[in-house]
Amino acid sequence: MADRASDTIIIEAPLTRVWEIAADIERYPEWALDVKQVVVTEHDEEGRPFVVEFRASALGRSTHYTLRYDYSEAPNRLSWTMVSGDIQRNIDGAYVLADLGGGRTEVRYDLSIDLVVPLPGFVKRRAERRILNAIRELKVVAER
Repeated sequence: MADRASDTIIIEAPLTRVWEIAADIERYPEWALDVKQVVVTEHDEEGRPFVVEFRASALGRSTHYTLRYDYSEAPNRLSWTMVSGDIQRNIDGAYVLADLGGGRTEVRYDLSIDLVVPLPGFVKRRAERRILNAIRELKVVAER
């Protein structure tokens, strides 16, 4: 059974700026602390990253996974599903953006992960906090 997490934050930047950062997947290692490497293996018809291999820190080790991105609701939603992973059975997630006006954007980060090996509750909660920290890292970059 997958574990789900969600967090919402207000970013003091226009939706277009927040979308630009969220959709620039190749630059995630510059601001998403747990993302160590990104390799785009396939682009969509508009040249955007479509299938992307990641190397990331997870629970004191390195993990590898590949995600497929969906831009069909751009610029209000960027979603992804897992193609393959080493310690994950499944990963589904999305950044959901809403223009609040006045150069402010609400961002909801939804994530569902099903790991190969079950984890104790306290480890899951610690991992969830680290994963959801990505939305705060996005906020820092967007508000610069």
